[in-house]
Amino acid sequence: MGELSKREDEWQRRATAAAIAAVRKLTRSSDAVINENMPIGRLNDAQLGWIVAAVMFAWIATRAEQAATEGLDTEMTIRATGLDPNPWHAGAVVAILPQLADVPDVDWSKPFFDWPRESMIAFLTAALGLVRTGIIARDLGGGSITRKSGADKLDDPVPF
Repeated sequence: MGELSKREDEWQRRATAAAIAAVRKLTRSSDAVINENMPIGRLNDAQLGWIVAAVMFAWIATRAEQAATEGLDTEMTIRATGLDPNPWHAGAVVAILPQLADVPDVDWSKPFFDWPRESMIAFLTAALGLVRTGIIARDLGGGSITRKSGADKLDDPVPF
């Protein structure tokens, strides 16, 4: 394993350990808010939310520390989860799923493997374009790719 991979693995372990410590603080510290003997199935939504938030915040804080320590881009360091499939990509894909139903020349009544080659090409090309758009929207922010606002009509008067 290369030096870079070893360092990344160590930071991932530290981030995971910080997330676990944050949950332990919720259940085992002097100011615990969750009884440590409570079965997870009996936790209410607020308690589950505290656990999720504690995990996320501790993990992100450690990854941000890594970025500051190593002089890396904070956003990219936080996004580097080491998971496959990457949840950042999965989120972009989920955002475009409704638009896939509008791909022309696809007979949705047929099973995928019964589609003609041309339909598969049209579908996969459209999906690739939508995924790219989703990833760009995710990376650059500033707009939605799944719904259009009425403010982007060309015939609207200029507001100044």
